[in-house]
Amino acid sequence: MAIGEGNGRQHAQNRALRKRERPFLLALRPDTVRAAERASYFGAYKGVTDLLTKYLWPEWALWLTRLAAWLGVSPNMVTAIGTVLCVAATVAFAFGQYGIGLGLGLVFMVLDTVDGKLARCTITSSRLGNVFDHGLDLVHPPFWWWFWATGLAHVGLALSDALFWWVEGAIFAGYVVQRVIEGAFIAWFGGIHIHVWERFDSRFRLFTARRNPNMVILFVAVLFARPDIGIVAVAVWTVVSCLVHVVRLGQALARKRKGEPVRSWLAEA
Repeated sequence: MAIGEGNGRQHAQNRALRKRERPFLLALRPDTVRAAERASYFGAYKGVTDLLTKYLWPEWALWLTRLAAWLGVSPNMVTAIGTVLCVAATVAFAFGQYGIGLGLGLVFMVLDTVDGKLARCTITSSRLGNVFDHGLDLVHPPFWWWFWATGLAHVGLALSDALFWWVEGAIFAGYVVQRVIEGAFIAWFGGIHIHVWERFDSRFRLFTARRNPNMVILFVAVLFARPDIGIVAVAVWTVVSCLVHVVRLGQALARKRKGEPVRSWLAEA
């Protein structure tokens, strides 16, 4: 965590959570418990993330985090429940039950926020839990997109063979390439994540083709009873997002070759 001065106020850059924050100190009394809970919770909340996690989940996840802590539920238990829901959503997609799958996926995605916040707020994080949570996040999205596409046959909207393989190829290749670019950026630029390089990158992270923004696309498609168009749109958006990441990596490398620093805007403001 780097400490700096911005706009006359001391702030800290939290690299793990990709944000700037000000340290806080509160007297813990019965009348300040809720304020302390909120300060601790939002202090553990990721800064640069997708639009659902940033704007829609926080209050839902706060309520569930508070409930889990009160019940004595561990972060790993929350992750385990989320895993069951994730698998159930995959099965629903495979059978063309998109409404059910989206509902199960929604609960899973909220719990995916809860487990990390619960671990940080109750100081119960563990290496195993971190691997479990992040491993699940890394592995499951391609399965969702695959079974969404195969499930179209159950609702009479199956893609042609050529279009199916184009869509899945674009999604899988784009997913892998984006992850590789993110890892390369961290390795080549001193641990800086590509999404916190400049303000544009942090703003683009709100919409880039990751699980939650893709689910928004699919949700809208289901509202119009066209889940087939939804998965095609996900493929197109994945290609666009991948190209943006390629360009940004190239721009960073060009700047480095010129001897110019590549720093996170969070550390400079």
